Amino acid sequence: MITEHVNRIPVHLDGKTIYDIVLEDSFDALAKEVSALGTEKKKICIIADSNVADLYLDEVTKILSGCCREVTSYVFPAGEENKNLKTVQGAYEHLILNHYDRKDLLVALGGGVTGDLCGFVAATYLRGVDFVQIPTTLLSQVDSGIGGKTGVDIDSYKNMVGAFHMPKLVYTNVSVLRTLPDDQFSGGMGEVIKHGLILDKEYFDWIQTNRAKILAKDADTLKLLIQGSDFIKREVVEIDPTEQNERATLNFGHTLGHAIEKLKNFTMLHGHSVGALAAMNICKERGLVKQDEIDAYKALMEYFFIPTSISGLNTEEVIAATKNDKKMEAGVIKFILLDRVGHAYIDRTVTKDEMERALATIFR
Repeated sequence: MITEHVNRIPVHLDGKTIYDIVLEDSFDALAKEVSALGTEKKKICIIADSNVADLYLDEVTKILSGCCREVTSYVFPAGEENKNLKTVQGAYEHLILNHYDRKDLLVALGGGVTGDLCGFVAATYLRGVDFVQIPTTLLSQVDSGIGGKTGVDIDSYKNMVGAFHMPKLVYTNVSVLRTLPDDQFSGGMGEVIKHGLILDKEYFDWIQTNRAKILAKDADTLKLLIQGSDFIKREVVEIDPTEQNERATLNFGHTLGHAIEKLKNFTMLHGHSVGALAAMNICKERGLVKQDEIDAYKALMEYFFIPTSISGLNTEEVIAATKNDKKMEAGVIKFILLDRVGHAYIDRTVTKDEMERALATIFR
């Protein structure tokens, strides 16, 4: 856990820096950072959902207009239910009608839905164009905006169509968290806490110690929080950029969590899906973690208003839904477990009975 502020976190691939994660307290440095990508003669399309567009689209458009040939925007209705191929098609049509070519640039202005969708459009339009992430939610600033995973949902199947396509820049304006709704902040904290559980016990302990300042959205503490998660995410992405092995550990809780999200028709936030708590109970049953460690995790969830239980579902339908998860391999569910707090591993031996007992601990 680095306790000094940094403003730039380079992400490397094959020994070369492929992009920087820039941490700022405003949009003041955005023009400089984007211009460094050689955008003077390019067109820029900003993709944003309707909520974020109301807050930041005019400001970001004005800033980017000074460092490129032309700026247009494609705004789609907010909500996970719109992260689909129909919205992607609308983006393609906007790009085609406005004569965007392979040398131009897309900008994802928003949270995880926007980042995933814009990244997928960038990966597939004209077989690939460059894009920049400007994440505006805590979850996207610490997780989904970093690492090049893009995708859209098909009906109720989450992220079943996607591509790995690295951004050219991630520009994080920490101050936007002041306009973030409390439930979105809480959902983001679900992922932040999980980073500590799976990869860095010192970070997990730091979150516990500084939880009051985090909840109060103290600016300096938030910046340390975000950079702490960004360092963790960067390390995993550099080791395994296309999720062949090590990067899959970031999916702790996703196997059951995504099934729960799907069955709830994506009406609950990703960080509220309780899958990680269920997975922790599998770890305890196997003697890998202790009850007091689960209690500490649960207490932290409650402190940040993260649900610790779920209602309206049954075990059979959740387990059935896991069979449609993209993490299935040769008919076997790939589960992420902890062998201790601060270290996750991939497991392919979790049984239906174990999942049933784990789900029983989070159902009410």
